[in-house]
Formats: sequence, structure tokens, C-alpha cells
Amino acid sequence: MRKLNTKWMHPRDQIIMIIDKIYKGGLTTTSGGNISIIDDNGDVWVTPSAIDKGTLRASDIICVRKDGSIEGRHKPSSEYPFHIAIYKCRPEIKAVIHAHPPALVSFSIVRQIPDPNVLPQAKNVIGPIGYAPYALPGSNELGDVIADEFEKGVNAVIMENHGTVVGGINLSDAFQRFETMEFCARTLINGNTIGTANYLTDQQIEEFENQIPRLLPEMDETSYPSDERAIREQIQRIVLRACEQGLMISSYGTVSVRWKENDFLITPTNVARWDIQLKDIVQIKDGKREPGKVPSRATWLHQEIYKRFPHVNSIILTQTPYLMAYSVTGEKIDVRTIPESWIFLQDIPNMPFGSHFAGQEAILDILSENTPAVIINNDSVLVTGDNLLGTFDKLEVAEFSAKSLIMGNSLGKLIPINDEQVEDLRKKFLG
Repeated sequence: MRKLNTKWMHPRDQIIMIIDKIYKGGLTTTSGGNISIIDDNGDVWVTPSAIDKGTLRASDIICVRKDGSIEGRHKPSSEYPFHIAIYKCRPEIKAVIHAHPPALVSFSIVRQIPDPNVLPQAKNVIGPIGYAPYALPGSNELGDVIADEFEKGVNAVIMENHGTVVGGINLSDAFQRFETMEFCARTLINGNTIGTANYLTDQQIEEFENQIPRLLPEMDETSYPSDERAIREQIQRIVLRACEQGLMISSYGTVSVRWKENDFLITPTNVARWDIQLKDIVQIKDGKREPGKVPSRATWLHQEIYKRFPHVNSIILTQTPYLMAYSVTGEKIDVRTIPESWIFLQDIPNMPFGSHFAGQEAILDILSENTPAVIINNDSVLVTGDNLLGTFDKLEVAEFSAKSLIMGNSLGKLIPINDEQVEDLRKKFLG
């Protein structure tokens, strides 16, 4: 995954950018959490103590010089000591994020560690997770117990009755780990509401990594007419919108749009989704890729769908918090919640993990105009449609349906629209 290019950004600006994403994403509170970066001089830039996370400015960020002197108009975070402890024991770590995201706090207070083997990329992004016993916030003891875990080589730690702390080679790397870890935890909690989560073996995850098809050959020449550029803008807008609405995270999500005949444009691999640029999007024409770019690993699947289904003009493959509960448990989602859900989706079958691998035909055999979406167990949800906004609408409707079902599960027996009501909908809206 190509992280956000922060090479030319001042540490203050990097911290403000990421704390804003964390706060607006509901992953910390006004007073909770802290972020730091250690620069090449050994100086540490850190968020201040007791300053509103929703209004932080670059001028609020504190610099603790290598000699221990402090520069800034506020006090550094009270938990600054454990940031220093991590940097001392793991010199390759250059950024640290600590916060109290709800799902990971849930794991911390039941004293469990979320198993990242629930999703392929979760294991690869997060890696092994450590567990630090409780210690007083801001104390040297807390720094010691956290450093003890990081010394074992982990880059993510659950803090008992507290929250989580992650490190990265840069701040973008740390944020991706933090975000993916919370998503994994949330998926497991939602999944346990409706069933029992299933986990992938290390071998299955290795097979997933090894199944990546050979890259398409590069084009000799590439043109960018106005209609092609318009599609790039569509894709960028929808990807950013999906990230803002929690329907896509940094480490996973593919969007493509048919251009003409079987040519299409698709999101790249190794680019943080929330930082996607127009130039990152990859043109696929006559079975060849735009030179110098690496398209999504799911390109082959999108290519085959466009070849087989002339009515499909856009595809979204992503992970959403509530639909993924059905993915990791293998439970069947019943979209007969409200009329809109059935009209848009009719049915969302579950497909086994691996059915999206190159050379597999299962998904292609089950997609149709009446089955525009499928859930791939322990992986993702795939939605197809006539145009990109309509496809995104279907994704939203499916996710809202999943959320309503999961929330309703705690209230009592779920009662779907009955067969007679479904038939009335079929006659009125589908002809």
C-alpha cells in the first residue's frame, strides 16, 4: 500500500491531517488520544494536552527537542512518555497513534485481542497484536509495559481497560494500521451479534496473496479524451465519498467504470483510498493497462464481469462495517427489510472465500440483473450497476439494510416483508 506522500509535509501538518481524520471518523473524542512523529533530528512532534481535537491547528502541535527542551504554547500530551519509550526500543518506528476507538476499547475492557485472520488484508496490514496490562495513564510504568510489547516486534498493542496504540514507519502507515485494526474489531463485534465469526488459516491468506494474476501487458500509447477524464473524476468522487461515509477504508476497496465496449478504468493497488488522485486511476484498454501503473488486484474479475454482462457499467468491491458481519460469519442477509432494499437488491448470496480468485467462475455464474450484489465470505461485498452513482446507491442501501438487521436483532424476532408483499413489489416495480 502506497501511503500518503508526506515527504514534503511538516510534521505539524501531518499530525493535524491525521487527527482530523481520526476525530471526524468517530475514532476518538474531544479530549482523547494523541499522535506523535519523530523526525530525522530526533525531535518529537506531538499533540498537546487537553486541547480540543476537533479544532487543533498546526500551531498547537508541540515539539520536544532531542535535548528534552519543549517548544510550543501548550503542554505536550500527558501520555507523551510512552511515545518516547516506543521510539527508544524501536528506532525504525517514526510515528505513533494512541486513541480510544469504540470497538478496540470493547476488546480492551473484556481483555481480548481481535484476531486479524478474519480478513486477508487485516493480517498483512496489522500484523501480530500485543497486549499491555493496565498501568496509570501518563506514568513511566505505562511506558514500560507498552515498550515491553513493542520490543517483541509488534506494531499494534491493545492496552488493558484503555484503548490501543500503534506504530508505523511513517504517520500514514500508522494510521492505516490503526484504521484497519478498528475496522477488524468492529466487524467481529457486529458478526458476533448475528452469528459466529469464521477465521482464515495462514495458508488461506497465503493462497490469497499468491493467487494474484500476472499483470496485464502495458499499452504502447495512451490517450485521455474528455469522456475518459470524466470517468476518472466520477471514480475519485465516489471513492472519497465512500471513505467519508465509512464504506471504504484505506487498505481495501476497488471501483471501476466501463468506458466503451470492454475497456474500463479502475482504481490502483498500493494507494491509500482516501488519498486517491485522478492520475492514480488506471485505464484498461484492449486487455492492456496504462503504462507505469498497477491496477487493482481484482482487475481480472472486473474485466470478466464487463465481458459477460453488457448491462453492467460499474463495479464496487469493498468492505463495509455491517455487511462484513455477514461476510465473516457466512450468515445470509435477508434484504426484505423495507421495499427499497428488495427493489434495489432482491437477493445477496454468500460466496465462499476464494471464489473471487483468478480463474474461478462461481461469482460470474451467479451475478445477473436480478442479483446485482454478492457477499464474499471473509473478504468483501461486490456490487454491480448500470452507472456508478446507482451502484453506490445499491451499496448504501445494502449497508443500511445490514445495519438495521443487526440493530433489530437485539430487539426481537426479525420479520421480513412476506412473499405476497414481495410479489406486489415485483409486479409494480419490475414488471
